Amino acid sequence: MTANRELDDILRRAADGGRISPEEALLLYTDAPFHALGEAADTVRRRRYPDNIVTYIIDRNINYTNVCVTACKFCAFFRAPKHEEGWSHPTEEILRRCGEAVDLGATQVMLQGGHHPDYGVEYYETLFSAVKAAYPDLVIHSIGPSEVLHMSKVSGVSIEESIRRIKAAGLDSIAGAGAEMLPERPRTAIAPLKESGARWLEVMEIAHNLGVESTATMMMGTGETNAERIEHITMIRDVQDRTGGFRSFIPWTYQPENNHLKGRTQATNLEYLRFVAVARLFFDNVAHLQSSWLTTGKDVGQLSLHMGVDDLGSIMLEENVISSAGARHRSKLTELVSMIRGADRTPAQRDTLYRHLKVHWTPADDPTDERVVSHFSSIALPGGGAGGRTALSVIDAQ
Repeated sequence: MTANRELDDILRRAADGGRISPEEALLLYTDAPFHALGEAADTVRRRRYPDNIVTYIIDRNINYTNVCVTACKFCAFFRAPKHEEGWSHPTEEILRRCGEAVDLGATQVMLQGGHHPDYGVEYYETLFSAVKAAYPDLVIHSIGPSEVLHMSKVSGVSIEESIRRIKAAGLDSIAGAGAEMLPERPRTAIAPLKESGARWLEVMEIAHNLGVESTATMMMGTGETNAERIEHITMIRDVQDRTGGFRSFIPWTYQPENNHLKGRTQATNLEYLRFVAVARLFFDNVAHLQSSWLTTGKDVGQLSLHMGVDDLGSIMLEENVISSAGARHRSKLTELVSMIRGADRTPAQRDTLYRHLKVHWTPADDPTDERVVSHFSSIALPGGGAGGRTALSVIDAQ
């Protein structure tokens, strides 16, 4: 309960599972008392997940190239074609990294890279089929709508054909990569060469209708307004009403180092936590809400578990893109599980579809493998070969 009857009515309706409008979501985001907002969002979580379980996944983000023609202003990872620091990995190196991930318990890989001018559908068919041949049980949750559009253009085929072909080659799920900000004004400001937000969602809708589900993301803190943040999730919810193909929503915060935006605007932790709670109340049609300890830090990640979050994301055995822009937060499996348990939740390892693989009902069930450490290989972090390993090599782009 708050001192404002209008806010009370909106919070109560949303907590009970009713739909709130974008205008009501914006009012909650800007005006609702923090604790009341969090309580309402956590009510939704408890109703959806009465077992009180919070999940995590073990995966590895493997970047096949940093060569990209899109040149997003917030990106510190990409290099232009023919740049002396541009590189691509051979298939053999990618398979080696997949093998390391499997040995450490990973169930999923995210194969992502830049928009290389030479990489069409055929490249991804070869890559995905090679991974599936070597590791048939490893889920390929990879690329994003931007890569689909790029490969379609390079190969001169339709979006539908591209998705059908890469699905047949082994793609299991599309990542929410490249969403950043979907509304036109902020998207044009930070990524003028990238497809529009409407086009990004169009690709997702096509994929969903072809049987390929996905996640949805949002990067906050690059100068967008509060209203534009709500517009972003409204655009996603509208597509979800038609397809039901988004498994989860994952907001994260812009990182300011080594990119053209240079941190002129950033989202505060309070803005982030309030938005997480509003997202849980707004997305009556998206099952899962994941927080981003990688960009906000582990303390904020744990606090988000009281704002409606039911998934703490992954122990990323490798991550280069966001850490290139300054995300220095690292973790290990035992620590992530401890964060969940410390928030009075029951930890569970999940797969890509959010099915529980291992539920740690008591502390005696908690994992003890100290080898499972995030970023044990990263070209973006000093000491990227932590854990007794050496940093993995790259080859020059051809």
